[in-house]
Amino acid sequence: MKVAIVHEWFVSYAGSEKVVQQLLEIFPEADLFALVDFLPEDKRGFIQNKKVTTSFIQKLPFAKTKYRSYLPLMPLAIEQLDVSKYDVVISSSHAVAKGVITGPNQLHISYVHSPIRYAWDLQHQYLRESGLNKGIKGLIARYFLHKIRIWDYRTANGVDFFIANSQFISKRIWKVYRRKSDVIYPPVNIERFELKTKKGNYYLTASRMVPYKRIDLIVKAFSKLPYKKLYVIGNGPEFNKIQKSSGSNVILLGYQSDEVLTKYMQNAKAFVYAAVEDFGITPVEAQACGTPIIAYGEGGLRETIREMGNENPTGVFYKEQTEESLIEAINIFEDNCSLFNPINCRNNAILFSEKKFRERFRNFIENRLQQK
Repeated sequence: MKVAIVHEWFVSYAGSEKVVQQLLEIFPEADLFALVDFLPEDKRGFIQNKKVTTSFIQKLPFAKTKYRSYLPLMPLAIEQLDVSKYDVVISSSHAVAKGVITGPNQLHISYVHSPIRYAWDLQHQYLRESGLNKGIKGLIARYFLHKIRIWDYRTANGVDFFIANSQFISKRIWKVYRRKSDVIYPPVNIERFELKTKKGNYYLTASRMVPYKRIDLIVKAFSKLPYKKLYVIGNGPEFNKIQKSSGSNVILLGYQSDEVLTKYMQNAKAFVYAAVEDFGITPVEAQACGTPIIAYGEGGLRETIREMGNENPTGVFYKEQTEESLIEAINIFEDNCSLFNPINCRNNAILFSEKKFRERFRNFIENRLQQK
């Protein structure tokens, strides 16, 4: 059986690349395809140092740093990748990978991290944050996003089976494509996090400082709670703005290595999160350390955190993305600390391990091949 794995781009090692890494553990002989591949030689271990077949975008001017600017060309580019000689095509898609062309005798399974966020329900947010919500440039951007939506919906017909990375994304797939999908949660490397049952007396948040992560909300809320210490790990375009709004009890550590981040996670009283995520790997990693979560109760996190009121709870949700709602959740957590057992947090995280992902994905493929 010949297998092709189609990914959008190989430029870093993040959540979607971790999925590709595990797919290669299941199918080590698979060939890789992508729009562009700019991974340096010393960072290619997770794809087993394989050669990646790329599209014409690879050779366009400034593609190494500005590949996202070629979004209007991506539908055309993905369709030029020739996967016709493969029995099974697996697309790892958060933009256009699912649009790769396959024939009637091929099995095309698309693992969807999300339908194209900036073309569908997050279009208006994307245009605002990119400064493209008005003027001629804004009009052109809206036109291209309109065309991409048409293409994105049409190419859903070329997928035999959809897999969503959460129930939250499964609903989005149904909303956008009117296609049913199975859910297989992304792989989290639980083994690299050691359980620690004795906790410190501080809270932690960690994320890239971009608007949708809402680190500003967390910092402002804790600045109103001067006797509760918060450590913030991460960097990004909002760092200076957030620093200005932080109280003396909020310590911004900037970028830190994985080893330092893990140490803070292991010792934190709770990990605080404010973003709406498709899945959300970092809160699962924190639970693997035995650390409970205080999170905004929307998106994929509702599936990875056991809310207080359930058996063996691992976190508290707040209902609104506001400082007041977060402060209320922190107080509820403080009043019920004894309910959150670090071992229960660890056991919950294990449900999202790399091993579980491989088992579920392998079973899914075998079942679909039998149906073919």
